[in-house]
Amino acid sequence: MGENRSVRDVVVPRRDDLENASQVIREHLRPTPVDPGAGTPGDPGLKLESLQPTGSFKVRGALNAVAAAPGTRVVTASAGNHGLGVAFAARTLGRRATVVVPETASAAKVDGLRRLNVDLVCTGESFDEAEEHALALAETPGCHYISAYNDPYVIAGQGTIGHELDEQVDGPLTVVCPIGGGGLASGLGLWAAGRADVRVVGVEAAASTAVSAAVGAGRRVPVGIGPTLADGLAGNIEPESATIGLVARHVDQLVAVTEDEIRTALRYLAAERGYVAEGAGAVPVAALLAGKVAVYGRVVAVVSGRNITPAALAAVLAADEAAPAAS
Repeated sequence: MGENRSVRDVVVPRRDDLENASQVIREHLRPTPVDPGAGTPGDPGLKLESLQPTGSFKVRGALNAVAAAPGTRVVTASAGNHGLGVAFAARTLGRRATVVVPETASAAKVDGLRRLNVDLVCTGESFDEAEEHALALAETPGCHYISAYNDPYVIAGQGTIGHELDEQVDGPLTVVCPIGGGGLASGLGLWAAGRADVRVVGVEAAASTAVSAAVGAGRRVPVGIGPTLADGLAGNIEPESATIGLVARHVDQLVAVTEDEIRTALRYLAAERGYVAEGAGAVPVAALLAGKVAVYGRVVAVVSGRNITPAALAAVLAADEAAPAAS
């Protein structure tokens, strides 16, 4: 992402914005279930956002943001899941949408977008380049840009996961979630800010640590992005993103997981728990299995999405089967 990027003026959401978002979400989505497990790091509860109609939690923030958007068309950039959420929201709410994805986006997510009634643009070698293009398109009159993370309605929509957990899991509680741009962690942090018995832990892929770098520096710090199974988390963030301050104030711990740890989590979810997850959806479980999370009370990992190609998942599972023979 170029350093000459202009800074967007984004309102920081408040806790009461989550209440308003919950009303929107309840109209269009059912609560996702929790598989309770033992509630321990080795057998965590699983908040199954992978069972959303688009295969990802991103549909929450997208619905809330599209419902509030002015203009006749919404424009967004996405590694895939946010785009699917915006496409679903636009169809549900009778709006038009343009979704910009990088040419490197997951084939599973691009195929899903092609099946929905959106104008799909594939451009750029990274999310950062796709985001730049989407911001330029959104300058067209009548268009409104919806960030995958740096948007108050998106953040509030993601935080509605917490309101469902209020009804599903007793505290004290540690909620572990993925971090890419920080929208989910910010929303959950706002929810947890009013609850003394809840901790929120955010997990990045070690190949993409834009949010923890920004929190550590107190401002956006461009970082190198490496290849990762957690493609939904890969990319830098906007200058002065609202998520930087929200994560710094309301998220109790930030950790990063390796590619091997992500693979281990994908295998665990499939073989031990019976769930398909994408790489980004597995990083909370990866951190727990690796012993990287400071646990308080019961543990719930947000399995944020399932949109992985069969070939990619099969390769991870096949590598595990081949390991004993290679030793």
